Amino acid sequence: MDKGKTLAQNRKAWHDYFIEDTYEAGIELAGTEVKSIRQGKVNLKDSHAAVYKGELYLYSMHISPYEQGNIFNKDPLRTRKLLMHKGEIMRLAGLIQQDGYTLVPIELYLKKGRVKVALALCKGKKNYDKRDAIAKRDSKREIERILKNNNQ
Repeated sequence: MDKGKTLAQNRKAWHDYFIEDTYEAGIELAGTEVKSIRQGKVNLKDSHAAVYKGELYLYSMHISPYEQGNIFNKDPLRTRKLLMHKGEIMRLAGLIQQDGYTLVPIELYLKKGRVKVALALCKGKKNYDKRDAIAKRDSKREIERILKNNNQ
């Protein structure tokens, strides 16, 4: 994916899920939502995507109301439609139906002036997987720290 400027990331997804594959989707937004996203007032933390009646939707993504938006502001947690080709949506629907898989947005970014969403096909981690990942990360940091001190 040729990404532009990153507007928001979902770092918690890398901790909570094994990320199998990533996809790019457009997102249907109102004008005040785009302005708010450009200011960085968006939260992807607990959001997820799902296929409903042959269309892809994003749930629980919080976009704070734009300050100068007055009557044009929308509900911050409203369901937003994602834009992908029909064949890709049907393929994702088949993959999601497999046991334990879900679609999670991992990043919002600008591409040629348009807001895009990077969706990840994920499988949930168990608690022991999370502890194992933390232990590996800590040991890697410790090794790098020791090597850095020895080189000086």
